[in-house]
Amino acid sequence: MDAPVAKSAPLPPDSCGNCPESLPPVAVEVGFLHVGPQGQGRPERRCIATETPVQIVFNGVLPYAVMMVTPADLEDFAHGFVLSERLLESPEELSACRIERAGGNVILQLTVAQAPFRRLLLRRGEGRSLSGRTGCGVCGLETTDLLDAPLPPVPAGGSFTLAAIRRGLRDLRASQVMNAEVRMLHAAAWTDRAGKILLVREDVGRHNALDKLIGALQRAELDPAEGICLLTSRCSFEMAQKAVLAGMRCLVAVSAPTARAVTVARQAGLTLVAQAREEGQNIFCGSERLSDLRLADPSSPRCE
Repeated sequence: MDAPVAKSAPLPPDSCGNCPESLPPVAVEVGFLHVGPQGQGRPERRCIATETPVQIVFNGVLPYAVMMVTPADLEDFAHGFVLSERLLESPEELSACRIERAGGNVILQLTVAQAPFRRLLLRRGEGRSLSGRTGCGVCGLETTDLLDAPLPPVPAGGSFTLAAIRRGLRDLRASQVMNAEVRMLHAAAWTDRAGKILLVREDVGRHNALDKLIGALQRAELDPAEGICLLTSRCSFEMAQKAVLAGMRCLVAVSAPTARAVTVARQAGLTLVAQAREEGQNIFCGSERLSDLRLADPSSPRCE
């Protein structure tokens, strides 16, 4: 397993790849159960990316936005963000950038001159802060308070099978009707306990697709806890958070989870399966709900 590109400074004991000592690691190593084609689970470990809430504050008094960011090259991010979001008219208007830690979060303290600061205040007064966009699940937040709010536990109990998950994954592509035409949409699907896909919602934004699915479940009066949610995207923390708040017990993502998503899932008791294909899946937590899971070594830990 290749480590991320080195950045500098010593590593925290649970991290992979180098990062500045003052910042969180860019990746951490986690344990999971890898299930191969024969259905046997064996403990493995790998590095997964972290995502850190980065709050952007102007002149120490104006919180503007919270972005989920890989905690590296943050000064570059600050300079690029203020220009690409049309917050400043030229690079020279940003006179200083200071990085601060606040618990597990990061604050970018940006200093601007009086004229651009007045424009920012006017923009705020007109209600024009950060607009929603397809790739962002926390756009519009100005502080990290909601990100740190506790989540309710998912409904206890419940039993699912790897066979049902594989069936859903096998049928998922054919169920993406709109994506068959445009080849660019994310999907969130819901299966029954047998793995039969009952609902699919598609969107250019992965968060939007999941929100649509949650809404469809509510309107159809289907219990989210009684089925399996399939995602064609990576599983970042807000995707896990949305699943928990919707009352889902089992979330399956085709791509990898972030470290924060794994933490959310473990704390809430969500079964999280990721890097999921028909031929193999990685179970990051909640393996006790998978009734047909067989451990290659019954005495081995379940990495939870």
